[in-house]
Amino acid sequence: MTTQNSLLRVLCVFGTRPDAVKMAPVVKALLARPAIFSTQIVVTGQHREQLDQVLHVFQITPDHDLAIMQHGQTLTQITTRALTGLSDYLASHPADICLAQGDTTTTFVAALAAFYHKVPFGHIEAGLRTGNRYDPYPEEMNRRLAAPLTAWHFAPTSKACQNLLAEGIQASDIHLTGNTSIDALRMVASQKYVFDDTQLREIVASDKRLVLITAHRRENWGEPMTSIAQAIAQLSRRFPDIWFVVAMHRNPLVRESLCPVLQNLSNVLLTEPQEYVPFIKLMQRSSLILTDSGGVQEEAPTLGVPILVLRKTTERPEGVDAGTALLIGSNTNDIVQAAETLLTNAAAHAAMSHAANPYGDGSAAQRIVDILQAYQPG
Repeated sequence: MTTQNSLLRVLCVFGTRPDAVKMAPVVKALLARPAIFSTQIVVTGQHREQLDQVLHVFQITPDHDLAIMQHGQTLTQITTRALTGLSDYLASHPADICLAQGDTTTTFVAALAAFYHKVPFGHIEAGLRTGNRYDPYPEEMNRRLAAPLTAWHFAPTSKACQNLLAEGIQASDIHLTGNTSIDALRMVASQKYVFDDTQLREIVASDKRLVLITAHRRENWGEPMTSIAQAIAQLSRRFPDIWFVVAMHRNPLVRESLCPVLQNLSNVLLTEPQEYVPFIKLMQRSSLILTDSGGVQEEAPTLGVPILVLRKTTERPEGVDAGTALLIGSNTNDIVQAAETLLTNAAAHAAMSHAANPYGDGSAAQRIVDILQAYQPG
């Protein structure tokens, strides 16, 4: 443990909306202990507007913004810009600990930059694996490449711990904490919210059921995304008394697949990406969620909402094992069949709704900060 005259200098790095959501509880916990930690926050800006929205919700102000986002940038460009920016920052702002979370390029780069500067790295949400290096792409390899560079592996589940042990990570470096996404969700789920969008406000206030859809993963671009859109179209015609709300990613490749198929259906609402709080409110209101998002797979069980995962693999098998999620893929018929079952079979829906959430109890951030507080540099 440090004294007031030797604060632990912690650099928190994040770049996307999911990063910010899951890092926010950790940042808040660090800032709540000013006699122990000197906390610096650097964002890469890998996402721009979506990142800024989350920072506003949690009232977090970055100390530095690398602002790497450029239209049409490649993975190579994201990696090199972020690495150069973080390396320069560490050179001028020495740190005792560097933290990042999840599976983004920002996370892998933060681990590498910290290694180059001999700063111990803490990986929040460590140990998630699909076993397929290209699925999800590039997220699976971002996690794997960060692992040997990591000093503290903050694993959200027992399965994640087992994955790390199987890769030769020392047990003493692995810490079972739960997932900080549950911490963040509990911070905002009880907040009241009124939608600015008139149609969304009316849908949420109506007595009709709501199915929420999000899809954006690279492996679903192109034909898989079109298949997902066709499934939504079939379901909308099969269930005219249900609202299907599609929160579209800003990527034009996603929209080019979704809009032509869905834009003229009367009970389908194509909406812009929602900020964190309204998205949580949409999840709370939903009867069913179709998603390829990792974070939603963790959050929905806390809210008691069944999930169909629009992917062939998931690095979050705990939800599938617990019965809160079904791994469906992007095939139109498979999606329609599974959704129809959950929308017509009350027992099947209840079984998924009441399954136990395997992702944590909302105290992950406190556990992480407690562990870091015991660190003595040198």
